[in-house]
Amino acid sequence: MSKQENGDQKAAPVSAYIKIARPDHWVKNVFIVPGLVLALILIDMPDDWGSFLLKFAAGFFATCFVASANYVINEWLDAEFDRFHPTKKNRPVVSQNMRFLLVMAEYAVCAVLGIGLSIAVNVPFLLTEVWLLVMGILYNVKPIRTKDVVYLDVLSESVNNMIRLLLGWFIVCEDVYPPSSILVGYWMAGAFLMAVKRYAEYRMIGDPKLAGSYRRSFAKYTEASLLCSSFFYALCATFLIGIFLLKYRIEYVVAMPFLFLLFCYYLYIAHKPDSAAQKPEKLFREKKLMILVGVIAVLFVVLTVVDIPVMEMWETAFFIPTRR
Repeated sequence: MSKQENGDQKAAPVSAYIKIARPDHWVKNVFIVPGLVLALILIDMPDDWGSFLLKFAAGFFATCFVASANYVINEWLDAEFDRFHPTKKNRPVVSQNMRFLLVMAEYAVCAVLGIGLSIAVNVPFLLTEVWLLVMGILYNVKPIRTKDVVYLDVLSESVNNMIRLLLGWFIVCEDVYPPSSILVGYWMAGAFLMAVKRYAEYRMIGDPKLAGSYRRSFAKYTEASLLCSSFFYALCATFLIGIFLLKYRIEYVVAMPFLFLLFCYYLYIAHKPDSAAQKPEKLFREKKLMILVGVIAVLFVVLTVVDIPVMEMWETAFFIPTRR
């Protein structure tokens, strides 16, 4: 009904079109900040902070608009499935008379604004934003539509996490790439978040048949497989991030137990009724989680500038000599 231009039904208001671009989800784009901070630590501080802040603003809003373009086609193409979801059935595309041409125009405007702002940053940043835009098409549009393929749905959505890390990095540095360990580790961390999100959704729906109608990949998932896959992604993420931390600064090993605790607590959140894990943009309401994230952030700042002499023994322990 919502995807038909029904003259008998009142046209959807402008607010509905704004809503499907999900500006309230723009907070997710803070995931570009770790890449930016990483580049500042590993490469160098900018000579001109004024120019740097302008590039950051352009890069942040470019990412927001490209993400909104992806959200627009996601909402439109998911309407036939969202009507089976307990809460998503109330989304504007499902419940209101939205026009296809206007939705496509909105997609085009968001994409053009995002790509246009990207040009003001640099070429690698621009190409990475194009990659983010293409991933939205691969994830949502048939015949590929990776979101319908079990496990590939999580991996293809979470690769956007890695893309955001690259975007933050390229704001600072355009001629060097970040270490592969942190890139893939960040991707796997995103896969963990997406798998836990699906686990929480699957549990909330409580009916495997209805869940499969809402999301086709759910027809082949079970609670057990989603939980086990999230555990697998968590192991991959912490292993790879651990490699990066140990390689670049041995003091970071002190923060690892807190990082493990963060993964565990996020999984705990998924078991709450109407869990915030289903809506990551609402995670700021989880006060204990935010406190833990804050503690980890402060801890990493301290460990970046403070040397711990006793840790020198671990440098020898973790050193693997080259075979001759």
